[in-house]
Order: sequence, then structure tokens, then C-alpha cells
Amino acid sequence: MEGVNFDLETQGVRDLNQYLHGDAAALNGQRVSVTSPNGAHNIAVGVDAQVRITIEGHAGYYAGGMNKHATIVIEGSAGTGVGENMMSGKVHVRGFASNGAGASAHGGLLVIDGDAGLRCGISLKGGDIVVGGSVGSFSGFMAQAGRMVICGDAGDALGDSLYEAVIYVRGDVKSLGADAQFEPMTDADVTAVRELLEAAGLDHDPAQFRRIASARTLYHWNADADQEY
Repeated sequence: MEGVNFDLETQGVRDLNQYLHGDAAALNGQRVSVTSPNGAHNIAVGVDAQVRITIEGHAGYYAGGMNKHATIVIEGSAGTGVGENMMSGKVHVRGFASNGAGASAHGGLLVIDGDAGLRCGISLKGGDIVVGGSVGSFSGFMAQAGRMVICGDAGDALGDSLYEAVIYVRGDVKSLGADAQFEPMTDADVTAVRELLEAAGLDHDPAQFRRIASARTLYHWNADADQEY
């Protein structure tokens, strides 16, 4: 099928998103390219069709937010909240991602080839995130479900207040957050990391990663803790 092009120097983001919010049956299988994005915000938000969208440059805030079914490739870097609240599909950032990447994602796969900023995967609710580089402080904060694979290093308070989500990290961790702990890697963990790395197009050895999960001391209120968690 011949592709559709939106040039954001002459067409607005609203025009693009209105097109992408059209009939899903008509959009399924289409290829849409977005040229001259120039850091515009809210590109390809709320897409609910099996369409492949290529953003040829840098995107601003919330690119690919609330994605469902679509495959969105950003051939550059992305601002705050890329792939936030994603339900399914895939968002792939070829460059770097700013704060809050993949926030509250319920499903799908977010891939970031470069580094990610603060709070990557905050309140993750079931999606998968693979970061080829490093992540900033408080990544995985209050992550409730899902998996994060970090191929580089992590800043302070990684996995603070984790619930059922699991974080795999290959590099150094500056510090773990409250209730997060290192745990032994099982065969199932190695398989999970291998599959996620393959899905992201990365070839690291999964045995080099460490598992971080919740110690579960915050699951119930402890009146004797005197707020010292």
C-alpha cells in the first residue's frame, strides 16, 4: 500500500491526529510518515489501528501517548512522556527520551535506543520498556506491573516503591529505592530478558543482567514503623 505523508511544516498536528483517529479498518496496514516534526508535541497520540507511523526527526511531549495497536518509530529523540499510558503496540525511539518515558503504560513495548531521563516507567501498569542506554533517578517508581530492561546504568532510587513489576539492569545502580531489592536471576528471567532484547533489536547477553523486584515490606501498613520505611 502506498504510504501517506504529513509534513508538519505545512500541516498541523491536529490534521495528522484526526487522520490517525479515522476508521481503524481503513487505516490497518497503512504506512504514515511524518516529516519536519521539529519537536512538535502530541504527535500520533491515541492511535487505535494497526498502522506503522514513522516520525522523521525529533518529537516533543507525549509522542505516541495512549497508543493501541500502532507501531510508531521516532527517528530522533523524544520529549517528556513518550509512550505514556500505552495500551498495546510498539513505540521505538531511535535517540534519547526525556522524563517519564512509558509512564503508566498498561501494555505494548517501548524501546529507547539511547538514554532515558528521570522517572522512566513511573507507575508502569503492565507494559514492557527496553532502554539501550541508561536511565535517570526514580525510574520504575511505583511500577505496579510489567518489565523494564535497562542495558546501561541507573540513577538514584531505582524501583522505589515497586509492586509487582520487575526491573532488569545490566550496568551500575547508584542506589535502590524504598522496598526494592536485588534477587537471583532464574532461568525464566534469563529467557524473559533474551526475548525482550530480541524484540528491541539488541544483542546483549541476558546473563549479564540483574533482577530487581519488591521486598514487599510496603504491602501492608505497619503501625510500629513510625514512618521509617
